[in-house]
Amino acid sequence: QGQLVESGGGSVQAGGSLRLSCAASGYTFSSYCMSWFRQAPGKEREGVAAIDSDGSASYADSVKGRFTISQDNAKSTLDLQMNSLKPEDTAMYYCAAFYPSCADYAYDFWGQGTQVTVSS
Repeated sequence: QGQLVESGGGSVQAGGSLRLSCAASGYTFSSYCMSWFRQAPGKEREGVAAIDSDGSASYADSVKGRFTISQDNAKSTLDLQMNSLKPEDTAMYYCAAFYPSCADYAYDFWGQGTQVTVSS
């Protein structure tokens, strides 16, 4: 099973930016759907953005136009550029891998998460 390690979280004021990174190892990175999820206290975990194994990207409506997901297959890294951050973006952010695709996967694994806090 592969390993995912997130970094880049922190505290920022509303309107600011953060860039999250996920370092992957132990599996064929480019063959997996790679995703970012988040979970705020008292709320269910939600998908934020994903790049499927065919290279297509998708975003939650709440982050469209503000967040950009990207991956570097040579470095096995997944990034999430977050701009125009809002207090409601405050959550623990998780990197996740799904095989063979985002919607129809046989197995998955997750990182431990990185905290993002946006103050008003």
